[in-house]
Amino acid sequence: MKLVYTQENRFLVNNIRNIVENAGIKTVLRNEYASSAAGDLSPFDTWLELWVVNDSDYAEAMKIIEAISSNKNEDDWVCEQCGEKNDSSFDICWQCQHVRP
Repeated sequence: MKLVYTQENRFLVNNIRNIVENAGIKTVLRNEYASSAAGDLSPFDTWLELWVVNDSDYAEAMKIIEAISSNKNEDDWVCEQCGEKNDSSFDICWQCQHVRP
């Protein structure tokens, strides 16, 4: 098993897990219950960790994670139909549901 992702935000780790598993890669979470030991352990040691079960899936999982991370650098976009500003993560306008060009 190899570690592919860790983060203090449990929501983000679980979101990455769902995306990686939807690509057919088996994963395991570690440190699920370590947050209760935050006073005795370093905060970094209590972060939730995502591991791939098969070492051969490591490269593919990292490609998926990097692709997700690179989308964060995109600019916001303006809807052609209603003129509403949308976050780069939206593919559909939140105001009028027009598809992003």
